[in-house]
Amino acid sequence: MSTDSTFFTNEEGKTLLDRFKQTISKAKYFDALVGYFRMTGFHNLYEELQSVDKIRILVGLEVDSKSYDLIEETRQEGLDFESNKKVTEITTNAVIDELNNAEDSYNTEISGLKFKEFLTTDCKDSEEDKAKGGNGKKLEFRVYPSKNIHAKVYITQYKDEIADIQKGSVITGSSNFSVSGLKDNREFNVELKNDSDIKFALKQFEDLWKQSVDIS
Repeated sequence: MSTDSTFFTNEEGKTLLDRFKQTISKAKYFDALVGYFRMTGFHNLYEELQSVDKIRILVGLEVDSKSYDLIEETRQEGLDFESNKKVTEITTNAVIDELNNAEDSYNTEISGLKFKEFLTTDCKDSEEDKAKGGNGKKLEFRVYPSKNIHAKVYITQYKDEIADIQKGSVITGSSNFSVSGLKDNREFNVELKNDSDIKFALKQFEDLWKQSVDIS
């Protein structure tokens, strides 16, 4: 098998999970734009994510019928306070359901507690993050309800001492943020390392982020 590390298919020795364990440990910022989020993905990466200054997760809501109905409603009416409440309720209930149905184990419980901790802990440079429009927390979780988003893009920006050599990377392909996408399913993902690719991906992410709903 080729030793080229550009593509990640979840074949033996080529899982996206293994690649994230290598790159996230060096990350200052980690952004994910995915079709859907699953706690199983977080469960497999929370240890590496502990050292990251700021994590942003942006989720498209096309994956369940309730969310799709809300998308159609907001497409016609526009986002208002009541719609934001509905988005928050739907997504919160989905995460709770997954936790309730998760394997009853010590590690599952710990990852759930870490998820809550990340949502409520101030990030490094919290005030600067707020000045840029963030919520000042380590993990910021938003949904984009006005149209379907099927993209899967993961943007890693490395810590300052590493960024002088390589700023980071962008991984894009078929994998959602779930254990299936990270290691179980046969997927096809590619990693881009050029500064111009990172800059382009960040610009696209920021544009969508500004239009999304904070459900943290």
